[in-house]
Amino acid sequence: YVEVGPEMAETPNRDRFRAAAARARFGMRAKRRHGATVHSSGRVFNDWVERARADVALLTTELSTGPYPYAGIPWFSTAFGRDGVISALQMLWLNPGLARGVLAFLAQHQATETSPFSDSQPGKIMHETRKGEMAALRELPFGRYYGGVDTTPLYIHLACAYADRTGDMAFVDSLWPSLCAAAEWTEEASRPTGFVTYQRAAESGLANQGWKDSHDSVFHADGRTPRGPIALVEVQGYAFAAFRGLAALARRRGEIDRADHWESSAEAMRAAVERHFWLDDLGFYALAIDGAGEPCKVRTSNVGHLLYVGLPAPARAQMVADQLLSASFHSGWGLRTLADDAVYFNPMSYHNGSIWPHDTAICGAGLARFGEREHVIRLMSSTFESAVHFNMRLPELFCGFTRAPGEAPIAYPVACLPQAWSAGSAFMLMQACLGLEIDGWDGEIHVTRPRLPIGIDTLTLRHLGVGTRKVDLTFQ
Repeated sequence: YVEVGPEMAETPNRDRFRAAAARARFGMRAKRRHGATVHSSGRVFNDWVERARADVALLTTELSTGPYPYAGIPWFSTAFGRDGVISALQMLWLNPGLARGVLAFLAQHQATETSPFSDSQPGKIMHETRKGEMAALRELPFGRYYGGVDTTPLYIHLACAYADRTGDMAFVDSLWPSLCAAAEWTEEASRPTGFVTYQRAAESGLANQGWKDSHDSVFHADGRTPRGPIALVEVQGYAFAAFRGLAALARRRGEIDRADHWESSAEAMRAAVERHFWLDDLGFYALAIDGAGEPCKVRTSNVGHLLYVGLPAPARAQMVADQLLSASFHSGWGLRTLADDAVYFNPMSYHNGSIWPHDTAICGAGLARFGEREHVIRLMSSTFESAVHFNMRLPELFCGFTRAPGEAPIAYPVACLPQAWSAGSAFMLMQACLGLEIDGWDGEIHVTRPRLPIGIDTLTLRHLGVGTRKVDLTFQ
């Protein structure tokens, strides 16, 4: 054993080590007891589910505001806004307490001032926080950095989803000033174009500020780099979901004028996306619209996030679904981030052709929303089979090479392992397969056209919280 400390006032002691190891084991057991549990007829499938649950617990840190899932080890072992929100959304149906902790932390660290260095404006939600030397000395802006265009509407969406899942209006009321400030920022960021856009305020910040935040992840079909400010397609979907959810909460609070305003904003966003992002020649939505109003006519997985929030017209959703499950996107191991006919497609790149399990899961949830349960089963199966090759622990991402008989998926060499939203993907895809939704307002569980994963005959959920009650539910 090894004992590490700031000073060696005492000789290393085996008993101290054993006591610390016991505390760690008991702490993990306590974390893993939070929320409902899943058990199926498949032994290997159960191993994957248990590993995923353990990894979410491993990465969850108890802060003064409650539990928060740190993004991943080793590069992102800290609080990230986007990662925390998406991980909480993935786990919401099983463990809403995680979402409550994420919301409380992000509300506490919401921006209150304008700073080009940290890309902050009042109401904006944090992208990441760091405690390293360069961040502390402000050589880099990441001590508390706000350069994520999607985190603020995603934060609102999580709050609305948490309210629907739990019916916890008291907590929503405590967040209400923060949610209104976040909505004001989202509306301000959409002026004057009507779309939520980004353009970094300082050279030290991130050039691209969606979830695909590498320098080359946004481009035109001919390879040109678009001029800012840039409106990403999935961000408009998140804003649509945020406004729609806020309108429903405002009605519950009796704030009818606000509810009408946000409903109008949601429908205006839906109409604008359908009018300006849809590409008739591709039968798909554009990746982005640049500062000159030119669409980036590139097919990416970002569009699957529009399905997740329910924005597209059904006929267009069907066209998107068929393309996402085509060989251009589906490698056999999951969905590539970029279609294989794009100019910058590279299955070994970070964002331009690799497979991110959380992205596959969000697209899967979107497909389920439009009734494409068979497509979801395929994605669940390929994601599970990928996990088997990674010793049941899905990495942050892996390479997007086409699956070949007898070959395993190719690892991305420096991916985080474990990664919270990769672990949570198992549960988001499972919920999509089961067609399960929980109505916290009325204390009801709704199940629509459930399907079990391939090879699973029975699946049991135990201690599923619905209001103050616990429910056991078996699918077979």
